[in-house]
Amino acid sequence: MSRIFKYFLAVLAIVITIIGVKSGYNTGKQVTYPVAYGDWIIEYSAKNELDPFLVMAVIKQESNFVPEAHSGVAGGLMQLTEETAEWNAKELGISNYDFMDPETNINLGCHYLKYLIDHYENTDTALAAYNGGMGNIDSWLADSNYSSDRVTLDYIPFSETRNYVIRVNNYWEHYTELYGE
Repeated sequence: MSRIFKYFLAVLAIVITIIGVKSGYNTGKQVTYPVAYGDWIIEYSAKNELDPFLVMAVIKQESNFVPEAHSGVAGGLMQLTEETAEWNAKELGISNYDFMDPETNINLGCHYLKYLIDHYENTDTALAAYNGGMGNIDSWLADSNYSSDRVTLDYIPFSETRNYVIRVNNYWEHYTELYGE
């Protein structure tokens, strides 16, 4: 790349940043907390009586809004396994679907998140189940070392799941501050 072209790109980046700042666009935070697929997030959040900022936080943590993201056996914006997608599709009466399709993934993921929240009656416990699996959560809730009331997890023994709940809650707070009314 030529020196002049590099200089041009640097100047262009500065101009875009200045225009963004002057127009009130918070480049740093909105790049850190992106939003894509907003119409579907709002639609399927409303359909499932979920806070759309919570759904954004889950998507941010799961895939950072990259629809083709994969982690192990899970995939898509909300990182669903084929088994979880199949169960949710059946519950919703959907027979022909591609769970990696962004709209379908958000639809199925919101349905699953709502199911977990209704089942556990506690958002943090539901988030732990979204990450750590219902089997683990059920055993932790039954163990007085982890739960004093069988509803709330006082301690999450898997550091990945414990950190997941913390990160999603932090993202939820930031999305609400950035994009809420």
